[in-house]
Amino acid sequence: MRIIRLDEQTKQNILEDLLKRDPNQYSAYAGTVQQIIDEVKAKGDEALFGYTRQFDHAQITPSNVRVTKEEMEEAKNQVDPALIRVMETSMANIREYHERQIRQSWFSSKPDGTILGQKITPLETVGVYVPGGKASYPSTVLMNIIPAKAAGVDRIVMVTPPGADGKVNPVTLTAACLAGVTEVYKAGGAQAIAALAFGTKSIPRVNKIVGPGNIFVALAKKAVYGHVSIDSIAGPSEILVIADETANPRYVAADLLSQAEHDELASAILVTTSMELAKAVSEQVDGFLQTLSRKAILEKSLENYGYILVADSLEDAIRTANEIASEHLEIVTKNPFEVMTKIRNAGAIFIGEYSSEPLGDYFAGPNHVLPTNGTAKFFSPLGVDDFVKKSSIIYYSREALEKSRLEIEAFANSESLTAHANSIHVRFAHQEGDVKGEGDGRNDG
Repeated sequence: MRIIRLDEQTKQNILEDLLKRDPNQYSAYAGTVQQIIDEVKAKGDEALFGYTRQFDHAQITPSNVRVTKEEMEEAKNQVDPALIRVMETSMANIREYHERQIRQSWFSSKPDGTILGQKITPLETVGVYVPGGKASYPSTVLMNIIPAKAAGVDRIVMVTPPGADGKVNPVTLTAACLAGVTEVYKAGGAQAIAALAFGTKSIPRVNKIVGPGNIFVALAKKAVYGHVSIDSIAGPSEILVIADETANPRYVAADLLSQAEHDELASAILVTTSMELAKAVSEQVDGFLQTLSRKAILEKSLENYGYILVADSLEDAIRTANEIASEHLEIVTKNPFEVMTKIRNAGAIFIGEYSSEPLGDYFAGPNHVLPTNGTAKFFSPLGVDDFVKKSSIIYYSREALEKSRLEIEAFANSESLTAHANSIHVRFAHQEGDVKGEGDGRNDG
């Protein structure tokens, strides 16, 4: 890996380089995606099944688009029982973590007859997109469905591309069944996002769409936002490691490569205060590359977006980490918990040399659907809050309103919104002998 001395110019160059990976930069595909969305919106199943034949080479019809209970049972029988047990343990950890996020509605009352509050209501329907075909991503299934279940969502609809044989990957399907999915449909790509957003005869419209996908899926989610809610527009995976001279270079190298192997746009960055560690990590990376199966992808990823930055101080390293705002941040320093308190921007923070990033991907419990491309400065990991909505509750007694009515009227009149002011005024106009009060609905005898 390239080793660079960290300074302001270096930092700026890297930030600009990383932004090139943002899905919003791929406007060349936006027209194609919009065309697919418009056609599915207009033609429904006809367009959905046509695109499935074109892109997935599968013959999907209204009679087989929904996965049956028999197909789920068949899939489960094809999966190694040992893997099922692993998924069940992972599920328990994910469920326990997300159930701690659940918040209750609340109400606060005052002696003057005022009641204020917040009512928290689960979304009614959520669509979960899971990449498919030959690939299998059971961890993605669990991380998207379990928080929705914890939140109390009534209907969880999963879509995933079928193979050419018209079947869903058995591991993916088993994970969905274990997690408690309501329905699974054989559809992928931008056409599946459009079906979830607008509904077809076969696939119901949902309130929100979550889950990762390729650039076409990301751009489709962006295009339908506003018709439905979405979780985020996910970019390529990324990891940043803050390390000092106490870090084990072999561990650091292995963790950098764990994210670089995702694809050629993945980013892997080490920021360290030790030139000795920087050189040792680079050597370890070279050694691992000779043995890992995705060598070609790893080499391209590191060539494009892999860096070892040598900082003058730990404070400089921390500032750089906060500016990059990485999806995954590992802290491998002498006092990692102290460093953690200074981190403002990161999707997930892994503390200490035994908290390797894959722990978060598969097992620990916190969600692995995380903000990318610097959006950790204002976005959070997927969680229970993403599957609920909040309504404000307001109740005023007559006495409570009377205390504030003149102030409210004055505020409304200051904005020239006289109908607003009148809405308050009419409730008390009879007290002042104003004829406008005859419409206040009261019968005082």
